[in-house]
Amino acid sequence: MDSVLQITKEVIGFIWQYIWIWNLLFAIIIVFFERRDPKSVWAWLMLLFFIPILGFIFYLFLGQNMRKRKMFRLKEVEDHLSEAIRQQESQIKMMKFSTQDSEIEGYTDLVMYNLEKSGAVLTNDNDIDIFVDGNAKFDTLIEDLKQAQHFIHIQYYIIRNDVLFHRIVEVLAQKAAEGVDVRILFDAMGCGSVRHSYWRRLNEMGIQTAEFFPAVLRRFQLRINYRNHRKIVVIDNKTAYVGGFNIGKEYIGLDEKFGNWRDTHLRIRGTGILGLQIRFILDWNYAAHENILQNPMLFEGLQPGERDNCEMQIISSGPDNSLEQIRDNYLRLITKARKSIYIQTPYFIPDESIFNALKIAVGSGIEVNIMIPCKPDHPFVYWATYSYVGDMVMAGAKCYTYNNGFLHSKGMIVDCEVFCYGTANMDIRSFSLNFEVNAVVYNHEKAYQMEKLFREDLKYCTRITKDMYAGRGLGLRVREQMCRLLSPLL
Repeated sequence: MDSVLQITKEVIGFIWQYIWIWNLLFAIIIVFFERRDPKSVWAWLMLLFFIPILGFIFYLFLGQNMRKRKMFRLKEVEDHLSEAIRQQESQIKMMKFSTQDSEIEGYTDLVMYNLEKSGAVLTNDNDIDIFVDGNAKFDTLIEDLKQAQHFIHIQYYIIRNDVLFHRIVEVLAQKAAEGVDVRILFDAMGCGSVRHSYWRRLNEMGIQTAEFFPAVLRRFQLRINYRNHRKIVVIDNKTAYVGGFNIGKEYIGLDEKFGNWRDTHLRIRGTGILGLQIRFILDWNYAAHENILQNPMLFEGLQPGERDNCEMQIISSGPDNSLEQIRDNYLRLITKARKSIYIQTPYFIPDESIFNALKIAVGSGIEVNIMIPCKPDHPFVYWATYSYVGDMVMAGAKCYTYNNGFLHSKGMIVDCEVFCYGTANMDIRSFSLNFEVNAVVYNHEKAYQMEKLFREDLKYCTRITKDMYAGRGLGLRVREQMCRLLSPLL
């Protein structure tokens, strides 16, 4: 026994003696072989220096770089989009581009950018319903699912095996029995609590399932980054959903920890659904190793809305793309603002460009409003968020904490003319590390409705004043600073 302990001590001593060599090797890999943001590089180097062994373990789980490789090829769907894209590009360049709402014509440069960089066609015939309550959203969704005749496509980051999903599965099983093609795409980490036997049972019911980035040996998850954070539902190309709600009892206010859940989700009817359908199909093809693009039925049934005539583009971003499309949209909207900017997000950890653009907007006399939750669901992220919000308060922005439960709504409204809402938080993870999807809606009436909902939320908010922030305790200051230093990794 003594000899075993002696050998163990010698091995540990050997490793510790040469740990600086290992740290140097890891540092060389991070600095020279992976093209990272300088802030991220320094954060990893700091972690390796202060906690050498654990720092390396964190790097294995959080530091992998996908090298911006293209995982979802758009080549196969170019035939469906190229003619519409080229037509709109030509109209904009020849100054013949017109919109339903004359107040929105100032955003043609943003429309052009989305067309050029991500093939996001502008559609102008969409009806949009806005949901901020989970019960109303899921009740309506279930009724829409019951009307399906051809296919149902469902994609969520989190799906809980609980009362809400059981209600949905009951309808899906019935639809599958009727011959409707039902597909569910889920993220392996977000749905890590659901046993694989449950997904197999759904398959036996005729419900097709696919797992995004499955864990090694079913439980050992190497990819903490690069999660598929999108929430999309498409039903027969007649109705679609996109937004912040996942599937779980907390999203309908049944979790005591969070209480009321304030989120934002869009229900869409119109030809803008095609953007969400293509996004789902590309994700499904990758996860399921199946090419369903060749099924013509999946592109049929598109019909114009009959009520709102909303103009809209569907934009998506992810670590497989060299562009940060959603971040770029937020940045362009901030720089185009003339009167007001309203932001709701559970996590506010902006990169330098967004952060500086917001401070410049405040300094230019633009009213900047930022709303975050009053309670954390991820403490490290929350205290980093509070640090950045504090800087915005000191710069002159109006910042609030939402006290009526948990705020999970994700988006921005500019000048009561345009809003960008969907799955992306206002943080570095959503901008560059996760797969996200947002809707950019160019419509004065709907933007006004969004702004009105924001103002109604203010009844349940506490404004963070300069005196309040300056008077925070030492413990909070330390937590903020430590979490902010790690923010490039969060």
